[in-house]
Amino acid sequence: MAATAERKEYPISMRLPEADVAMIDRAASLRGRSRTDFVRDAAVRAAEEIVMEQGLIRMTPEGFADFMEILSHPPTIIPEIVEVLKRPAPWESGYEPKR
Repeated sequence: MAATAERKEYPISMRLPEADVAMIDRAASLRGRSRTDFVRDAAVRAAEEIVMEQGLIRMTPEGFADFMEILSHPPTIIPEIVEVLKRPAPWESGYEPKR
């Protein structure tokens, strides 16, 4: 008796308005991707973001008390970071790259 192969891909079917399909096709084309690849990547990215938002951080009551103790202290000032944050952004400084 032949063994059945485990399925590795599952089809998903959607009904979309023509305008949505046109937009997806245009974006996929701009990225040099097929509609399927483009939609799959976009859906997986959106799903990963939602799953990551739901991540739980578990700690013991003692660990939580230590965490809260650390948060209650004033921040440590790091002069190098303060200096970087004081610099104007490239778009604010009038910087023009050499051509």
